[in-house]
Amino acid sequence: MPTKRSTRRRPTRPRPLALARVYELLEPGPVVLLTTMAGDQPNVMTLSWHMMVDFEPPLVACVVSRNNFSYAALRRTKECVIAIPAAELARKVVGIGNVSGAKVDKFRVYGLTPLPAESVAAPLVAECFANLECRIVDTRLVRDYDLFVLEVVGAWRSGAKSTPITLHHNGRGHFSLDGHRFQLPSRKL
Repeated sequence: MPTKRSTRRRPTRPRPLALARVYELLEPGPVVLLTTMAGDQPNVMTLSWHMMVDFEPPLVACVVSRNNFSYAALRRTKECVIAIPAAELARKVVGIGNVSGAKVDKFRVYGLTPLPAESVAAPLVAECFANLECRIVDTRLVRDYDLFVLEVVGAWRSGAKSTPITLHHNGRGHFSLDGHRFQLPSRKL
């Protein structure tokens, strides 16, 4: 008696992935801009390595390499702004990430508008739909990993869209945009 063949496909064996490419699989969230004050000059850098650490008070961990011009200002002032751009700013965001603030006034070159923050000296970015004023609260991992823990001390939202599409860095010059959003029931048992 003939047996019915299964139409289910057998899983394929995974292929090795270079360890240097793991970060491409675990992107932490939208690409953001981080502003600091270097003396009396505002600076902005592109940042994609960040994550939420706690809800209340809101804590954000981020990696700012000691090779970045912003690193010294962040260490010295212990404050910054995380500005969240919508996808429409993608070309400017990438451009900002490819030039040093030691050589270029990135606000001027990329046509961004610095606005005064309420609680920190670093400026808000008018063109971004959200701005988070932050102060450093933990530097224990800075020496080994350049990882700062920031407390959000002020938050601002602007723009007509309630959920703008954001830009995500997938590594090696590849980016993606937020996909389809949906809601599922979620509650702790």
